[in-house]
Amino acid sequence: MTRMKRFLIVLLLLCLCIPMALAEEIEVVELDDTDETTETTETTVTTATGEFPPLNANGFLDEGEFVFEDEENGIWRFCSQTLRIEIYRRTQKSKPKLVWYEAEIFAAEGEAFDMLSWSETNRWKNLNYPYQIAREHKTVFAVNSDFAHLRISKKMVVGIVIRDGEIVSSRTNKKNKAFPNYDTLVLMPDGDMKVYWSNELKAQDYLDMGADDVLAFGPYMIRDGELNKTALKKFATGSAPRTAIGMAEKGHYFAIVTEGRNKRSNGCSVQFCAERLLELGCTLAFNLDGGQSSAMIFMGRQLNLITNDYGNKASARKAAEILGIGISDQVAAEDDPF
Repeated sequence: MTRMKRFLIVLLLLCLCIPMALAEEIEVVELDDTDETTETTETTVTTATGEFPPLNANGFLDEGEFVFEDEENGIWRFCSQTLRIEIYRRTQKSKPKLVWYEAEIFAAEGEAFDMLSWSETNRWKNLNYPYQIAREHKTVFAVNSDFAHLRISKKMVVGIVIRDGEIVSSRTNKKNKAFPNYDTLVLMPDGDMKVYWSNELKAQDYLDMGADDVLAFGPYMIRDGELNKTALKKFATGSAPRTAIGMAEKGHYFAIVTEGRNKRSNGCSVQFCAERLLELGCTLAFNLDGGQSSAMIFMGRQLNLITNDYGNKASARKAAEILGIGISDQVAAEDDPF
């Protein structure tokens, strides 16, 4: 056999063997591109359809987190091993025009709403935008609070205010004297909530019952499944942006934020929010500060529109704190886009 023939035979054998060797080292992965595919990693769960993945008997995930955001269609969802949230943007196109955001929250034992401040060292003077406070704490869901810092700074009657088990203010008004009427929302450490008239209890009474935080704004909308009809007919009957939170039972909550003062939404009365929360099954509900304070924050981003220029969303005004629940490393970073 000539030298040239031997060379050609060796070259042919090499060409045949190299692909076989490579094939042994390459893992072939078959992709399923159907809409029902669910991918699971150590920290996240995603579905192509945006629906919640299979949940356990308690209504949560066994592991990981699920996050879905569809701003165009107004749907946001979150689920972890202890928290499940579903938010819808609702629209009333008939007059008066109204856009609102409706959140349903399920929390396992150990998960509870909490007051989260921008600054622990100077809580009532250091302010920031609500979405930035949420990002600082990596808070999954939040709404604005009672704006107590404004009344404190102006040395007004503040209402009975307690934070982290300490009395901030004990001075309040008589029942239904003015708006806000300084009714109170009580946050208990086990996730329970309670509401009272402004002067129904003393500050120490709240501490004695074990309250972590007490907010003062109001009016309370619902107690024991009954609307607070007297206050609802008297206060905040005009159209404006509103924020309200309600509880169906411990561990099952609702929150509403309505838009107003923009081209797509006129705003609403406090009574509208109260009746809607009652319809959703709330046995308790409370009106928080509204107007330019109204904010619903999901994963570090504000959902509601605050502007007179349709399409140019701005942040709610700066505040000392937010009312939030849940922690996730997937919350937007401080320098992420608004």
